[in-house]
Amino acid sequence: MTTPGPVRRTVAATTIGSFSLAALLGVLALLGGGDFGEGQARVLLTTVVVGATSVAVLCYLVTAATDYEAVGVAGGVSVLVPLLTSLALIWGEDPFGGDGVWQTFGIGVVLATTLAQACLLLVLTQGRDRLRPLLVATLALAGVLAVLVCSAILGADDDDLWRLIGIVAILDVLGTVVAMALGAFAPAADAPPPPAGVGQEPAHTVRVPARLDSELATLARRTGRTSEDLVAEALTRYLAVGDPDRQSGT
Repeated sequence: MTTPGPVRRTVAATTIGSFSLAALLGVLALLGGGDFGEGQARVLLTTVVVGATSVAVLCYLVTAATDYEAVGVAGGVSVLVPLLTSLALIWGEDPFGGDGVWQTFGIGVVLATTLAQACLLLVLTQGRDRLRPLLVATLALAGVLAVLVCSAILGADDDDLWRLIGIVAILDVLGTVVAMALGAFAPAADAPPPPAGVGQEPAHTVRVPARLDSELATLARRTGRTSEDLVAEALTRYLAVGDPDRQSGT
């Protein structure tokens, strides 16, 4: 499943434009003369909500053109719940809303945040099989934490629940930090590169045209391989087509 480039660009541009407008209104509200009143407070809260939503959407967009794109789409849908309910709470006639609105908002925030976390972890650890157990454990902890927090939002309230939430949250954060750090800085390929030695052919530098560079980077990210491996494979196949002996296996 691959999201077309124009769709990604449209979503990113809309996200950036929306937050830029909200930020501008927030600055104008603070610069306006007179006492700081209810109207200015609502504008600033809206700026915060739009900003948080924009960050979440950017987390979902990192899954574009990867095997985990469906997770990003699910996140983009889920974030609409806290966005719309928060705007209703801010601009509605009743500034506090009812219990149902607050519960919907809280559950929406939990789901949107959990999916944003999952998107980042899945993309950063893609192609790193050694991190798979850590990834699975961290995602499982994130799911358990989401269920526990949603239970608390819906009315479950006892000391044991909050203790369990605290323990799971600490382990979830620990796993997330370790997985993201290793995923960001560890080599993408699990197998070590072959050592340089006698009998190896000399390396040559291949310049990739600018128009193909972005496509090559996208394919490398999706497959978890390095750009050098993909270029070498493409050259091998190309040379095999022009060599009858290699095609016949002789």
